[in-house]
Amino acid sequence: MLLISLTAYVIIPLYTLLFAWGTDWFTMNFSVLGNISGRKNLFLLWGIIVGTYFYCVLKRIILNLPRNEKEKAFSMAALLFLALGVLTPYLPESQPLQSVLHVVLSFMASFSLLICLYMVIWKLYCMNQEDYRPYLICMIGITMMSAVLLIISGIVSTALEIFFILSCSALLQRLYSKIKSPRIYIRWPEGL
Repeated sequence: MLLISLTAYVIIPLYTLLFAWGTDWFTMNFSVLGNISGRKNLFLLWGIIVGTYFYCVLKRIILNLPRNEKEKAFSMAALLFLALGVLTPYLPESQPLQSVLHVVLSFMASFSLLICLYMVIWKLYCMNQEDYRPYLICMIGITMMSAVLLIISGIVSTALEIFFILSCSALLQRLYSKIKSPRIYIRWPEGL
């Protein structure tokens, strides 16, 4: 549990921010940054860290859900699309077809993750509306803010990518902590 929290609140945010350090967050994106000489391996490592975190934590949450085949499929798809997207070069001038493929794979990774998170949170919300309403509201807020960042810059910018990854990893960590926290039941003496 400590490693998962450390990854969500320290490793992913620090690595993500350091990876994008010194760039214009509204005119660049991770695809461009990840294909700059000297940052390719950093981009690959970032993909491994983020992909592993989301997949492992989602897997643990999904195992607690009834009829969870769709959630499993979307979490696996998100991981697969992310891995393929990170490994596919984004060099529009010299490799336009591979660059288009990279964009499609990267979009599908984020979209699959978003759908998976909504499915998981919605199922939990349907089982216990009071406890999981804040998570559903937060997920809607993340989606809306992501749309605002997309509209502001007109592209999938570094700012959008940073916001989406950091907010989703924090939300997922909070959700995991809630699901895994021991329930404390207090039984009152019968005479009271």
